Amino acid sequence: MTAAPMEGAPQPAERTAQPSRSPTVLRLLIGTQLRRLRERRHILLEEAGRAIRASHSKISRMELGRVSFRVRDVADLLTLYGVTDESEREALLSLVAQANAPGWWHYYDDVLPSWFETYVGLEQSAVSIRNYEVQFVPELLQTEDYARVMVRLAHPGAHADEVERRVRLRMDRQKVLTRPGPATLWAVVDEAVLRRPVGGAEVMRAQLRHLLDLLERPNVSLQIHSFSVGGHAAAGGPFSVLRFAEADIPDVVYLEQLISAIYLDKRDETDRYLAVMERLCVEAETVSETRKLLNQVMTAL
Repeated sequence: MTAAPMEGAPQPAERTAQPSRSPTVLRLLIGTQLRRLRERRHILLEEAGRAIRASHSKISRMELGRVSFRVRDVADLLTLYGVTDESEREALLSLVAQANAPGWWHYYDDVLPSWFETYVGLEQSAVSIRNYEVQFVPELLQTEDYARVMVRLAHPGAHADEVERRVRLRMDRQKVLTRPGPATLWAVVDEAVLRRPVGGAEVMRAQLRHLLDLLERPNVSLQIHSFSVGGHAAAGGPFSVLRFAEADIPDVVYLEQLISAIYLDKRDETDRYLAVMERLCVEAETVSETRKLLNQVMTAL
């Protein structure tokens, strides 16, 4: 299901742009290729596991891109799968070294839980990010002051240095929107996001002004889902949908929980969320009407 293009909204990204590949995405690419090679030879997970002195569950995790790779293991699997051409082997093995290199976000390991680290790695390689929020401004669109308030709410016992590191991580993530060949962000937020004065009137006014400034960028779109619409298709809560340049990597739906997250990448699952997102975009205010509403709320503060 695809909605008609809306005024002022960036078009859903095709798989053409080539942002830098994060180690997270490289692991997905390697894992996908290993799975295809194994299935082509009709080799079971257990047999592949024995070839690298590991369990079938490790092979499964490798194919899902959820663990790091050892060059020796990948080389042994390629031999088992009948890949003897040196150029083909070298192409895949060279990706292993790149996939094992730490991403810039590893600098924030002390404040970055493992379940969220995966998302940051995916986010940094996405060509398109579609986001629905019900309570707060999407993190990629937050000002420092707004983000600081949010971090303190989520981590009430954090020291000042930890708060600032968490804020800085969020600001660094936002560079995905300003890098060469930036990702497109299309966000739909509930009107409650505007009505909740996070941090007080001054912080909120600055945040609303920031949103208006961001709407001047061709790769950023924001629509407000008005109270007047009543109930809506996304009653289950906020979610994000990430799309990548590589056709081998499926769309990923991200659902964040209090101390964990869910990642969905099966086609039937992601298609359902994309359909909900399209309905939200149709129901929400246009970008022009959203600008007017932002200005109205900002003036009233």
